[in-house]
Amino acid sequence: MTTIRPRLLKVADYQTAASTIVDPVYYDFFAGAARDEITMRANESAFQELCLLPRILRGSDNRRHAVELFGSTASMPILLSPTAFHKLAHADGELATARAAALADTIMIVSMAATVAIEDIAAAARAAVPGRDPALWFQLYLQTDRDFSAAIVRRGEAAGVKALVVTVDSPVLGHRERDDAHDFHDLPPGMRCENLVDLREGSTGHVRQIQMSAELSWEHIAWLRSITPLPILLKGVLHPEDARLAVAHGVDGLLVSNHGGRQLDTVPATIRALPEIVAAVRGRIPIILDGGIRRGTDVIKALALGADAVGIGRPVVWGLAVDGENGVRGVLELLRDEFDHALALCGAASLADLNPDLIRTY
Repeated sequence: MTTIRPRLLKVADYQTAASTIVDPVYYDFFAGAARDEITMRANESAFQELCLLPRILRGSDNRRHAVELFGSTASMPILLSPTAFHKLAHADGELATARAAALADTIMIVSMAATVAIEDIAAAARAAVPGRDPALWFQLYLQTDRDFSAAIVRRGEAAGVKALVVTVDSPVLGHRERDDAHDFHDLPPGMRCENLVDLREGSTGHVRQIQMSAELSWEHIAWLRSITPLPILLKGVLHPEDARLAVAHGVDGLLVSNHGGRQLDTVPATIRALPEIVAAVRGRIPIILDGGIRRGTDVIKALALGADAVGIGRPVVWGLAVDGENGVRGVLELLRDEFDHALALCGAASLADLNPDLIRTY
C-alpha cells in the first residue's frame, strides 16, 4: 500500500509533520516555552490581530527583497535565529541547516549550544555554495570566565563569522514545565554542545556548561567590544530604555526577541514591543525581530513597523525534522514565496515601500 505524504503548504504543516517524527521528549523541548506559555502563544496571535491596508497602482513585477546587514547580504529579509540542539531533530543537525541557509542565500545565526562545531558548520555552508562566502553570525552567551568567552569568540572569528549576537535576556534559565514533565535536562549520550568544548591549551577538552549570571552588565559588553572587531548585536531587548542604552554603548544592532517565550512568561509579543524599540533607536542601528513569524504576511508587518529583517527559530527546526536540509530549504522558500506574494498585494516594489501606514488595528 502506497503511503500518501501530506502536502506541506504552510509552516504549520511542517510543525504538524514534525510532531509525528521527533521523539515526544525532544518535540516538547522545541515546541515548549516558559511556565504557562502565554508569551509563546501571543507571539503568533499578535500578528493575527494586525491588519494590512494595501496600496494600489504602484507595485512592480520585479520586486526587490535583498537586505545588507553588517557586510552580510541576504537574498531576503528572513534570517535563521539561533536555536539549540539541532541533532535532536535530525541526525545531520546544524550541518543540514547551514547548507540550506547557504543555498537560500540568507544569514544563519549559529547557536552557541549547537550540536555541531562552528568550524564544521562554516565548512558545510561554504561547501554548499562553492565560490561564495555564505553569511554566518554566531550567538554568544557571555560567560563569567572571560578567558573562555574570549576563546569562543576567537573560534568564531577563525571560522569566518561576520557578527556576534549576544543573548542578554537570560540572567537565569527560563523554567519550562514541559521539560520538567519529561525530566529532560541533558543531551542524550553521544551528543554534546560542540562549541562548549574547552579547546584552550592545557585544557582536558571537557564540555563546559553555559553559565548564566544575573551580574552581567554593560561593562561586559564593553569588554567584548575591546577584544573583537566584529559587529555586536544584542538579542533579547524588549524595553525601549535598554534600546537607547544599547545605542549609547555603541552596540551595532538589536534583536527584538523574547526568546520565543522560553524565558520570562507574560512579557509582550515581540511585534507589540517593536514600535517602541524603533522609536527609541531612531534609525541609528539595524533592528531584527524574531518570535512568532509563521507567514509571509508576518514578515511584511514586522518590516512595515520598522524592523530591518526578521528571524525564524522553530520553523527551521520543523523543516529540519521533516526532511533535513531539504526541509529547512522548503520552509525558507515557502516563506520567501509568501513574502513576495504579500509584497505584491500590498502594492510594494521593495522593502523601502513598507511603512507603518500599511498597518491597522481595527
